[in-house]
Amino acid sequence: MRAVIYARYSSDNQREESIEGQLRECSAYAERKGYTIVKTYADRAISGKKADNRPQFMQMIADSKQKLFDTVIVWKIDRFSRDKYDSVFYKNNLRKNGVSVVSATEPIDDTPEGQLMESIFEGFSVYYIKDLSLKVSRGMTENVLNRKFNGGVITYGYRIDENRHFQPDPNTAPIVKEVFTRYAEGENSKSILNSLIAKGIRNQRGTNLTYSFIQNMLKNRRYLGEYRFKDTVVENAFTPLVTKELFDKCQRRLTANKHNASHFKPIVSTYLLTGKIFCGKCGSTMSGVSGTSHTGAIHRYYQCRAAKIKKTCDKKRISKDLIEDIVLDYITAILNDKPLLDRIAETCYNLQKDINTKLPAMKERMKQVDKELDNVLKAIKNGIFTASVKNELDKLEREKSDLELAIAQEQIERPTLTKEQIKRWLYKFKIIDRKNDMAKQRAIEIFVNSIYVYDDKILILMNYKDGEICVDYEEINKYMQKKENSDNPKDYQSSPIIVFGDTSHLIYKIYQAPYYS
Repeated sequence: MRAVIYARYSSDNQREESIEGQLRECSAYAERKGYTIVKTYADRAISGKKADNRPQFMQMIADSKQKLFDTVIVWKIDRFSRDKYDSVFYKNNLRKNGVSVVSATEPIDDTPEGQLMESIFEGFSVYYIKDLSLKVSRGMTENVLNRKFNGGVITYGYRIDENRHFQPDPNTAPIVKEVFTRYAEGENSKSILNSLIAKGIRNQRGTNLTYSFIQNMLKNRRYLGEYRFKDTVVENAFTPLVTKELFDKCQRRLTANKHNASHFKPIVSTYLLTGKIFCGKCGSTMSGVSGTSHTGAIHRYYQCRAAKIKKTCDKKRISKDLIEDIVLDYITAILNDKPLLDRIAETCYNLQKDINTKLPAMKERMKQVDKELDNVLKAIKNGIFTASVKNELDKLEREKSDLELAIAQEQIERPTLTKEQIKRWLYKFKIIDRKNDMAKQRAIEIFVNSIYVYDDKILILMNYKDGEICVDYEEINKYMQKKENSDNPKDYQSSPIIVFGDTSHLIYKIYQAPYYS
C-alpha cells in the first residue's frame, strides 16, 4: 500500500509540535499496517473549515489524480476537514481516483459499520466546532455585559484589576489624553509620535511606538468608556480617558486629513518590464524613470542604465506605456493564434521528457530489474536454488521496491501534464485585464523572455521556440495611429514578424503554477 500523510493544526492555541506529533503517530500506524509513505502534506496554523483555503490539502487532492498513492492517513478524521460537505466532496474525489482516507487513532474501516462510525466522528467534529464557537461568542458577550476583560492585548491606557475590570493606568492614561489633546489642537500624528519616542515611551507590549499606534489610538472608542463585542455595545462600561467633545474633534480632523491625504497621495506606478528590458545598443538593463513637464504632468519611461548612470551610451528613453502596450498586444495576438498555441502546447508536452532525465533512467532500470528477476525465477523453477541465487533474488526485490517508491515520489513532485492541461492553463491568459497590474505582470512573466530596444526597432523574445518578434518604428507608428483611431483591439493588433529564436521556458512556468489541473 502506497500512502501519504496529511496533517494540520488550526490556531495559535496549538503548536508546531502538534504537526510533528500527528506525523509521528501516522508514521507508526503506517509501519504497523505495512504501508509505504511516499509523501507528507502539512498545513500549518490553518483552519479545517474550508478545504480550498488549505494549499497543501488541495495539492494532495490534485496529486491523487496521478494514482501514485492508495490511501491518505490522517491523525483524526477532523484533520481531513471539519466541514461536512467538504469532507464528503473531497473523499468522493479521492475515491474516484482509487484513494481511501484512514484515521491513525480512530477505529474506522471500510465496512458499513466503519463508514457509519466515520460519519459519527465527522458529525461530532462539525457539532463540536460550531458549539465551541457559540460558547466562546456567548461567553465573550457575557463578559462585555458584565464589563469584564475578554482577553488579548490590554488597551493602552488601562490596566485590568483582580475582578477583570478595566481601570485607568496611572502611568499610561495621561499619555492617551495628551495624544488626543495635541492632535485636536492641530499637531500632526508624526510629530506627536516622534516626541513620544524621544521620551522613551513604548507600547503595551514594550516595543517601539509606530504611526499606526497613534492612528488606532485616535479612532478607539474604548477611550470613551465604550465596550463593544460584535453587536453588543455597553456605554460607560468603565472610566473614560477622554471627553466626547475631545474625541469628536479628533474624528473630524482625522476625516479631513484622510481626504487631503488621498488628494495629494502620489500615484505609484509599476514598471512591468523591469528585469526583462535591455538596451539594444550596449546590452545594459533599462530601468523605470519618470519626469514632470512644465504643465505638471508626470511622464514615465524606460532608460538605459549605462546612459543614465555611467553616461557611456547615448540610447534615448522609450515611453513606458508605449512599450508595455506593444508587448501586451503581442501576447494577446499569440493567444488568439490557435495553430501557434497548439504548437506551443505540443513543444511543452514533449519538453517534459527532456526536463526530467531522472524518471526515464529509473524506469529504464526498472525494466532491467524486472528482466533480471525473471531470469532468477526461471533458474529457481529449473531447480537451481543456491544461497547466491537467494541473495540475488533478495537484492533485486529490494531494489525493485526502492525503485517503485522513488518513481512514485518523482511523479508526485513532477507529474506529466497532458496537452489539454497545458492548453487550458495557457488559455487562462486569453483575456488580460489591462487595469490590473498583477494580471499584466503575470502574463509578461509567463510569455516574455526579454526585450531589446534599438534606435530603429524593438526585439521581443518570447518563451517558446521561434518566438522572436522584431518590430520597427515605422510599424509602431502605424500601430499607434490605428490604436488612437479605433475602439476595437483587433483593428490595431499587428501581425508578429517572427525572425528566429530557441527558448523553451514555458514548461517551467507551468510547473510553478499551483494545482496543475
